Amino acid sequence: MKLFSCLVVLLLFLLQAVPGLGLPRDTLRCLEYHGYCFHLKSCPEPFAAFGTCYRRRRTCCVDTTSNFHICQDEGGHCVPPEIRCLQDQEGLCPRRGWKCCTEV
Repeated sequence: MKLFSCLVVLLLFLLQAVPGLGLPRDTLRCLEYHGYCFHLKSCPEPFAAFGTCYRRRRTCCVDTTSNFHICQDEGGHCVPPEIRCLQDQEGLCPRRGWKCCTEV
């Protein structure tokens, strides 16, 4: 397990050190401001648009309050609307119309 952790750290270092292999600049800027990259053109409440991510294919959304919850951070899974949840979870999903479930 320790070897795996070391390899992951080395890989992340190389991705940042070698030009062209790291995350796009707009994505890094979004993450620096604790933003999230959504597949939406506009940000859901309580987020505000802060530019773009992944070479202008996604919207960078920054939280305007301190009480937001991202689905995966809360232990949930984002699923498409046609899938029925056994138990719903409070949380935001990056795709429009998707919902957060703890059990599918």
